[in-house]
Order: sequence, then C-alpha cells, then structure tokens
Amino acid sequence: MTRCEDGPDRAHERPDGVSDLTVEALGSLSKAVETVERARGHLYGFHQLTGTADLELDRAVRLLREAGHDAWADRVEREVLGRNVIPGHWTFQIVEAYNRTYYEPFRELEHQAVHSLAEGREHLYEAELKEARRTVGHPHHAPRPA
Repeated sequence: MTRCEDGPDRAHERPDGVSDLTVEALGSLSKAVETVERARGHLYGFHQLTGTADLELDRAVRLLREAGHDAWADRVEREVLGRNVIPGHWTFQIVEAYNRTYYEPFRELEHQAVHSLAEGREHLYEAELKEARRTVGHPHHAPRPA
C-alpha cells in the first residue's frame, strides 16, 4: 500500500516487500495475542475474586462465633479458609504458571514475528483497514494524532 499525503505515520506503513498475506497473518497473530490478553485479565479477575471470598471468610467465622455457632466457625476455618483452589495451588500460583508457561512465550513469539517479518511495525493490518475505511480530509477521520 502506498502512503497518501495524509496517510498513516511511518510506524504504521507497510515495509517494502511485505505481502498482503504476511500482513493478514500478522494481524491474525495480533488478534490471538489480544485474546490471550483478555483471557489473562479473566484469570486475574478469578484470582482477585477468589482472594476476596477467602478474606470474607474471616468475617463469616467471626459472625458465626458471635452467634454461638463455634462448630460451624471451626468447620469453615478448617475446610475452606485458605484452601487450595486446585491441588497444591492458590490462585497466585496459577497466574504465575500461566504467565511463565503460556503468556510470556506467546507474547515473545508475536514480538519476534513482527520484528522479523515487518521490521517491527505493529498493527499493519489495522492501520491499513483504518486507511481503507476513513474519509480522507474529514476532521473526524484523521489518519493519526495531531
């Protein structure tokens, strides 16, 4: 794609020799990474919600004791408070394992592919899509920030 006078900035121009199929493939890889980012966010949500629930058990235990239900308070403390969510793991350990085993290698591979195949220029697919869909010269369709 050739650059028009009010087109994308250099960081979002397709380098010479990069094919349409390569741009599409890198766009697909980027979309997959974005999906992994969302999955990771849900994992952090799981981590925080589980931790919040576990901390709320302190209040439940206290209230059960105040209400005269010591056996139930003891049972909550023994059976649920501080319990592993999967064998041997609290949620922080699941997050760490996900990051180390899947997220970080995935991000690094995408980064390497963009640098190797497109001179490090990210979001070429999206930049070209924007250029194809915007109205040149329209104030709300500017190709880049002022």
